[in-house]
Amino acid sequence: MEKIIKKNSNFPETVDDVLNLLSKEGYVANKGLATSLLLSMKLKRPLLLEGKSGVGKTELAKSLSKQLGRDLLKLQCYEGLGVNEAIYDWNYPAQLLAVKLSEFSHKDSNLLEDNLFSDKFLIKRPLLESLMGSNGNSPILLIDEIDRADSAFEAILLEILSEYQFTIPEYGIVKSLEPPLVIVTSNNTREVHSALRRRCVYHYVDWPSINDEKEILSNRIPEANKLISDGIKKFIHSLRKEFDGGEMPPLEEQKWASIIVELDNFELEPKKISNAFKAYFRYKKELSIAEKSQVPEILRRAQLELEDLTR
Repeated sequence: MEKIIKKNSNFPETVDDVLNLLSKEGYVANKGLATSLLLSMKLKRPLLLEGKSGVGKTELAKSLSKQLGRDLLKLQCYEGLGVNEAIYDWNYPAQLLAVKLSEFSHKDSNLLEDNLFSDKFLIKRPLLESLMGSNGNSPILLIDEIDRADSAFEAILLEILSEYQFTIPEYGIVKSLEPPLVIVTSNNTREVHSALRRRCVYHYVDWPSINDEKEILSNRIPEANKLISDGIKKFIHSLRKEFDGGEMPPLEEQKWASIIVELDNFELEPKKISNAFKAYFRYKKELSIAEKSQVPEILRRAQLELEDLTR
């Protein structure tokens, strides 16, 4: 038995179309990312995005889902992830109950066996659901943080990502005529296998440029005025330079700007900025790093750089 999804595509046609599509959702992308995304759509191959946490890999999938009007299916990867959690499972309690009811009512056992492995008892996990589609369209499938899963799980993905189909022994072949748009993300905590890489269009997502950060803050935090947003982006850039050794957790300008706005700190003054800075973190170790950092000096350098840019 082969289940096939009908074709229904509404993807953009050019790089500029991709940029315009994402900008409507407030997502700031460069031409490199837009080109990789367009190639992924046209070649019907997954898009593998690597980069540090907080650079916008997951947000890209969310923005595409909203603008293309397609469901977003997310598979969050973790150690020990397997077929039953990622692709499909059978509703064993319901199957057992059906068997007991059949014995009680003396129904045909052959007919029951056929029904036991039908859609009624099939539990669709994100990967299988992405092949079966929803609402007449194939969805967007986000395989998030593939580097957190075991390397063996990548082998499970190969049939799905190469042929966009999967075989369930008791059920048959599930195949999609229009492949889902697949976005695979990695924080690069381990090396993704070359076999999976060969099936993907690859793009490394770096931290946004200063101009991009300014646009992101303007789109996402409109209540943060120009002076604050310019100061934030310069301050964050200075902090990244200060903690280039890797001990500083990823800083997201949008989240940090939101904290400043919520605290009503529309003034980049060292004590206030330090309090907002500490509010960002969630661990004692990170707080100690924040406390020992030279916030006033970093802020002073950031403000000097900002003044140079505006002259």
